[in-house]
Amino acid sequence: MTVTPALGDVRVVDLSRVLAGPYCTMMLADLGADVVKIERPGEGDETRTWGPPYAGGEAAYFLAVNRSKRSVAVDLKQPDGRALVLELCARADVVLENFRPGAAARLGLDSAAVRERNPGVVYCSISGFGRREPRDRPGYDFVVQAESGLMAITGEPDGPPTKVGVALVDVVTGLHAALAIVAALRRRDATGVGERIEVSLLDSAFSALVNVAQNALVTGEEPARYGNAHPSIVPYQPFLAADGWVAVAAANDGLFVRLCDTLGRPELAADERFATNAARVRNREELLPLLEDVFATRSAEHWVTALDAAAVPAGKIRGVLEALRAAAPATVRVQHPAAGDLELVAPPFAFESASLRPAAPPPLLGRHTREVLSELGIEAARIAELEKRGVIQSSP
Repeated sequence: MTVTPALGDVRVVDLSRVLAGPYCTMMLADLGADVVKIERPGEGDETRTWGPPYAGGEAAYFLAVNRSKRSVAVDLKQPDGRALVLELCARADVVLENFRPGAAARLGLDSAAVRERNPGVVYCSISGFGRREPRDRPGYDFVVQAESGLMAITGEPDGPPTKVGVALVDVVTGLHAALAIVAALRRRDATGVGERIEVSLLDSAFSALVNVAQNALVTGEEPARYGNAHPSIVPYQPFLAADGWVAVAAANDGLFVRLCDTLGRPELAADERFATNAARVRNREELLPLLEDVFATRSAEHWVTALDAAAVPAGKIRGVLEALRAAAPATVRVQHPAAGDLELVAPPFAFESASLRPAAPPPLLGRHTREVLSELGIEAARIAELEKRGVIQSSP
């Protein structure tokens, strides 16, 4: 029996660039969708140049979020280019864009224009700040981390506000967009009715603040920074062992008892200052030095092994490359036309009965221009003429 990907019959026209939109469409491509990535001739998605590092002339940043897509290079400043892309959108199941607000309408590629040609399309727009004024404000992850409060709660208590080490708001926004698109496709398949979706970085950041945002709403107070500690759970933080760091998540009283037994300090769990999580939160400044002294006596590997045996959640703090190697298989290999044998992070999900699309290399700029335009029924002579005029660009 042939097993097909879950989204194997879905065509996506991806007008987005940088991270949130491309991350969304990469997830859809992993699930089987045919993702056609529209890029500017000559330049392409700006992340193609966001390096070093590079592999085969392609920035690692671009390679990270564009596997399994087809690249079509079209100049949207030219009427013929816009007409080509509109025709692609007219035949798509999903259109995704993250232009600055108003730009899609000026190009004649907004939801109204596309849905006039394709009423059943799921059209998703990603913006920085949604419908808040000013509407044309550009949205960047770093700025939204600042504006959302995420930076204010990140960092050491006596240090400055700090951004998260990856563009997490972009990633979460991409996931939110993918979820909304799949939901809209399910409804479209049942009713024939398309959908207009809006996802903003700011609202995604608020959603990702979860308990911290709710704490602020309940108390009416600004949350404090706790560094690597937790505002509501103790101990839930890293401890320095003799040769490295160990992250410990004793998230309830039972786990704390097992932690203390493993550390050889069972009396701490019986101490009324530390017997309950609420008490430990109140008395963290007294408890933590006692735990730190014990962790410093043995290696990180010793403590992780011992805590694992006691079913206490714990892990060694690893570097990124170390973690990818320790958790193998966490990557896939593809043959890239410029970089050769290329290792990528693997898709994060697996299905029991459906399949994922086999990973394909992130495309060279314009790699599929001729192929995709031929699928529209455009003859080779016309494609060559468009390329000569700079409306499109193709690569071998």
